[in-house]
Amino acid sequence: MQNPKLFMLMLGCRPEGRNTEQHDMLFAIGEQVSDLVPAIKAFWPEAKGNIHVDAWREVRQVNGHQIQVVPKEDLPAKPGAGKLFFLNLGGYKPGEFDEFHYKMLAVAENQAGAIQQAKQTAFYKHTGFKGAASHIDDKFGVDVDEVYEVKDILTAGDKARYSLQVLTGDGPEDEMHLGYFQLHKL
Repeated sequence: MQNPKLFMLMLGCRPEGRNTEQHDMLFAIGEQVSDLVPAIKAFWPEAKGNIHVDAWREVRQVNGHQIQVVPKEDLPAKPGAGKLFFLNLGGYKPGEFDEFHYKMLAVAENQAGAIQQAKQTAFYKHTGFKGAASHIDDKFGVDVDEVYEVKDILTAGDKARYSLQVLTGDGPEDEMHLGYFQLHKL
């Protein structure tokens, strides 16, 4: 791969026997989002190919840090400027029969630092009420079991070939692509 990039995708499907659309997150490496179609299908085999992308972004910048994909053999010996974490926050609103979610990326030295950033979001502060506090899914309160270092949840092939390098330095905000994207139209 000449120019490997990290992608974050929210996938959707309605598996057999389910009444509503289900979602999950996939982090994978490719040169363009269309390169990820085989990884998408392999990630959620229960979808039997009936899967779509609801949102995606090329991850290049998070909290004043640049995110680069580096072939394992090219990784510098010294550590970068932190680690890249994915967090899935869950919360509730009075009178709404739903659990709302906020997915975020954070650069921090460790999970505790990523959780501290999550606690500062407007979602965490304002989505919840007495008896139904905001939380990191699936537990009330903040539980580090629901925070993932992105390098650990890459596809197996990507983990074997690439590392993520976090560098200090701002860049343009990542573009968010939102909508209903069928795989053959990526």
